[in-house]
Amino acid sequence: MACTFCAIVTGDVPADLVLDEADFVGFLDRRPVFKGHVLLVPRTHVATLLELPDGLAAGLTRAAQRLAAAAVDGLGAQGTFVAMNNVVSQSVPHLHVHVVPRTKGDGLRGFFWPRTAYASDDEAAAYAARLAAALPDGAPTAGST
Repeated sequence: MACTFCAIVTGDVPADLVLDEADFVGFLDRRPVFKGHVLLVPRTHVATLLELPDGLAAGLTRAAQRLAAAAVDGLGAQGTFVAMNNVVSQSVPHLHVHVVPRTKGDGLRGFFWPRTAYASDDEAAAYAARLAAALPDGAPTAGST
């Protein structure tokens, strides 16, 4: 079975890109917990955190930090929820880090993840652009592939 996230990385499946770098790609989750929810993936197919090469671990953490800062600076979030699943509850078997914008009183409790939707492709693209513009350290590429 083909990997959906690998297809997004190669541009074969469209996505609203927030971060597009040599080792990692960040794009909006199509079923976000909250609008601006980004999935960060390594370009190389890696199924779980346990398989992540040492050479990518620090870069993955730094990219997640930058996306968390972009949620605050670009969307006005008060903070973020950053998480990943390994095998259990991992809907796509390609390592991905969830970076979810948070505000006090947003209703997220524990590990119950209600899902929402963007009103349109244009709204999703606008969220991706705001996040990309707020990324520290570099000039990311944003928009749909």
